[in-house]
Amino acid sequence: MAILRTTPGGRPSVTLERTLAHPPEKVWHAVTSPEELAHWFPAAVALPETPAPGGKITFTFTETGDTSEGEILGYQPPEVFEFTWNSDLIRIEVSADGTGSKLAFTHVFNRNEPDIALLGAGRHVTGWVACLDSLEAALDGRTPEMPSDWHARMVHYIEEFGLEDGEVLDDGTIRFRRDLVWPPVEDVWKRLPQPEDGAQVLESRSPEVLAYTWLHDGKPAGRVRWEVTADPLDGVRVELTQTVPAELRDQLPDLLTARHEQLNALFAGTFGVELEPWSAERKAEIRQRYSS
Repeated sequence: MAILRTTPGGRPSVTLERTLAHPPEKVWHAVTSPEELAHWFPAAVALPETPAPGGKITFTFTETGDTSEGEILGYQPPEVFEFTWNSDLIRIEVSADGTGSKLAFTHVFNRNEPDIALLGAGRHVTGWVACLDSLEAALDGRTPEMPSDWHARMVHYIEEFGLEDGEVLDDGTIRFRRDLVWPPVEDVWKRLPQPEDGAQVLESRSPEVLAYTWLHDGKPAGRVRWEVTADPLDGVRVELTQTVPAELRDQLPDLLTARHEQLNALFAGTFGVELEPWSAERKAEIRQRYSS
């Protein structure tokens, strides 16, 4: 189960819950011992010899050698392990459940503005679900199976959390903001939808900004702008805006539906997945969502 919440401080967070067929002491060892963390945590973890609040943690990605730091905020064996990773917060809670345990794993996204941080929730949950699958396999004495269907898994949570939907700003502008994970920005740039015949390119700065006019009845009706942002800690995201004049506001559901399909295809393409064009029924379903 994945639960998306907002903290009292206004930060987005996700909590994953698991029921494990192992006693709390065994689970606690698996989530606090560097040797056991190596079986499931995404980075190698170095802890103080005697972990306690205020202690420093080092995280190392073994494939690249990149390191980052964190701090222990809570350490209450065998129940609570809470720490920061860069500026994000991780809280692991273990409690008895009959002869087994319940595990609650919470990730609070503290980087960037809350609305931007929220965009990565689908990606983060997908990764943590795979990590906790590996944890459960290690506890059971099984060899974990790494998933290959990352795109489909991320789409599941993106849809569940409502992160794929566009919005209409107060001035009638359409806006979509989507997390693209970690593709090369040059690949994203090549996949951006191009202007239709007869439209004018207003700005083109590879691989960051592409803006052009969009046409209605063969005449310029507004501006479409794609902006690709690469963050060294949070990956790549794209923002699409499209201005819509007041006299064409009745077309907003159709315009939102068309851009929604384009964003889904762009996201899939960065995973090497080519989507089939939406059916008339699918378009009608999404249009109805934007009409309500």
